[in-house]
Amino acid sequence: SLLPSPLLPPPPPPPSPPPPTPDPTPHPPQLACLSVNMSWELFRQRISRAANSQYIFGRIPLLHAIVFFIEMALIARLTARFNAYYEERPLMTMMVTNAILGGIADTVAQGITAVRQHAARKDGGLGKDDDFNIEIREIGRKGTFLDPDLRPGSKADPPPFDFERLTRFMAYGFCVAPLQFKWFRFLERAFPMTKTSAFGPAMKRVVFDQFVYAPFGVGLFFVVMTVAEGRGKRAVSNKLRDMYVPTLKANYVVWPAVQIVNFRLMPVQFQLPFVSTIGIAWTAYLSLTNASD
Repeated sequence: SLLPSPLLPPPPPPPSPPPPTPDPTPHPPQLACLSVNMSWELFRQRISRAANSQYIFGRIPLLHAIVFFIEMALIARLTARFNAYYEERPLMTMMVTNAILGGIADTVAQGITAVRQHAARKDGGLGKDDDFNIEIREIGRKGTFLDPDLRPGSKADPPPFDFERLTRFMAYGFCVAPLQFKWFRFLERAFPMTKTSAFGPAMKRVVFDQFVYAPFGVGLFFVVMTVAEGRGKRAVSNKLRDMYVPTLKANYVVWPAVQIVNFRLMPVQFQLPFVSTIGIAWTAYLSLTNASD
């Protein structure tokens, strides 16, 4: 008789085929997007180069002037309705105002550098009688304009407008405004002024501001801006070592007199805008200082 065969295990399943290798060749939609991006970037670069190569009166870069006039239009519109905006949203009004004024200051700083470099590219460089012969003293051991491209006769192209740098300055002004706003409110409460006693409290505010906030504010600026540029601890340390003390000394030349007027005459809602407006030249100085390597 035939015996039943023992049960055998089922055969293993066939191995699954390997996943298909992705085709590295871009498909038509990807090619279209890539083409559009490249075209836009090329268009942007051409426009930027064209605007950067044009000068008003042969001296002032057109692109820098356009950015400056846009910023001035924004600040003029904000100024026209400042009181209404301040009543509705005081802190946000201060932040936006500070951001635009910081942008104006950096635009001025970039314009100074561009004008100076454009003049230096001409034979003989800047003349003694040149109206645009802008004198910026050397800051510490590092000067703002000690770049080889700024030497007379240099054939380097003028520096393009740095929109990333402008954004950093505007963002810094926007973010630091709440701290400054709270600081001025604190000084107002700590040293109140009355009709019979105004000069004494104002002087106390100036002393407190210059010996407490100013050293902190100068250091904060260099730390934040260096980190925002993507540099590390060593760059921050070098920046503070080279720039902190000279900048703080310059601060004490300018700001005590400004703050006396500010605390003595300005209502609290105008103190930060007043400081920021006067500070356009100061922030331009900081921008030039921070740009020195």
